[in-house]
Amino acid sequence: MTTDNTQKVVVITGASSGIGEATARLLAKNGAKVVLGARRTDRLEALVKDIHADGGIAEYLALDVTQRSQMAEITQFTLSKFGRVDVLINNAGVMPLSTLDRLKVEEWDLMIDVNIKGVLYGIAAVLPIMKAQKSGQIINLSSIGGHTVYPTAAVYCATKFAVGALSEGLRQEVGGDIRVTVISPGTTESELADSISDETAKKGMEEFRQISIPATAIARSILFAITQPNDVDISEIIVRPTASPY
Repeated sequence: MTTDNTQKVVVITGASSGIGEATARLLAKNGAKVVLGARRTDRLEALVKDIHADGGIAEYLALDVTQRSQMAEITQFTLSKFGRVDVLINNAGVMPLSTLDRLKVEEWDLMIDVNIKGVLYGIAAVLPIMKAQKSGQIINLSSIGGHTVYPTAAVYCATKFAVGALSEGLRQEVGGDIRVTVISPGTTESELADSISDETAKKGMEEFRQISIPATAIARSILFAITQPNDVDISEIIVRPTASPY
């Protein structure tokens, strides 16, 4: 990290695998103090041990982003450990794809709860702190699905379009002290597709994911956004496989 941005305190949701895990490792390696949240605490514990073994600073706490109280709890936990929250990375997300006529309403609800409300709960938890600090950065993970829509992904894309809209509205409202960044990954190696229950959609995604880029590619873009001078806001980055048609 650059001189002005070493030792930042970074909260990462969905940190037990994929982009969240890769980002935690990379930021800790570059001097950040990372606080990791996810539901699978066994994975978080192992990840924190790895980071400590590499000389990094990391803590973890169980987190379900659909529960506003838990998002508030991890924020207060971070304050108790490090005294501030410099960056929140709203990374947790789900993607149970299916065509709308399959009427998988419970999966629609889950995507809305995690991908939209989870982001909002994160913002609600850290925004008062960052305003009091007169500094901070909120990084929201969207998707190429937040820029285009394709069959089986109508609801998922809707949630990711919403992330973009929320982020832009927030950026306009808090500009001056607080930076807001949207990272939109293309198909990336992760467990995101594991939540697809529809067999047709699952098969299609398996074929699409043959060109996936590693999660570290997204982690590097997040590091880039964080390490800019404080008066520079990287508002949006799209990172996709070179071979991606979308």
